[in-house]
Amino acid sequence: MKKEILIATHNQHKKEEIQQILGDQFLVTSLTDYYIHDEIVEDGKTFHENALIKARYCFNTTGKASLGDDSGLVVEALDGRPGIYSARYAGNHDFGKNMTKVLEELEQNENRKAYFVTVMCLVDENGINYFEGRIYGHLTTEICGSKGFGYDPIFVPENHEITFAEMDAGEKNKISHRRKAIDLFLEFIGK
Repeated sequence: MKKEILIATHNQHKKEEIQQILGDQFLVTSLTDYYIHDEIVEDGKTFHENALIKARYCFNTTGKASLGDDSGLVVEALDGRPGIYSARYAGNHDFGKNMTKVLEELEQNENRKAYFVTVMCLVDENGINYFEGRIYGHLTTEICGSKGFGYDPIFVPENHEITFAEMDAGEKNKISHRRKAIDLFLEFIGK
């Protein structure tokens, strides 16, 4: 029997990506699957705090083992921005505008170093556990590719020549920040 893991998101792309990485041993569900349409207020000051807020809300609401995920783009030349504000950097979850804002802010800057970070927080009957993954790379000067989501069209991971948005999902999911966090989660639960 598959072990269910509730992902604290309404984002179908994120749910599908996590399901692809976890594989068939898990049934990945989301808030939408439980008809929970509340917007979870992420008012933490760190990725860890926001991941905990989401996971705790889901566990307390459903009683299911819940995985909160807070991810973002950290840009060296922008003093770590957009960071925890990645999803709403230029407004309300419009990644086209978010990417444009980041590229405009970097326009005159040669330092394009950045990394993606994912912090996952598992809340279940055994308590709270965190898993963090990062992938380093650099930002392009223009949007490239149409796959993926978020900032994928402007991020080129180290030792690669193309953006996440130009990669097939399988290729991205082997190296992504989310993959690294999930690998730690799987190691923790002994799978």
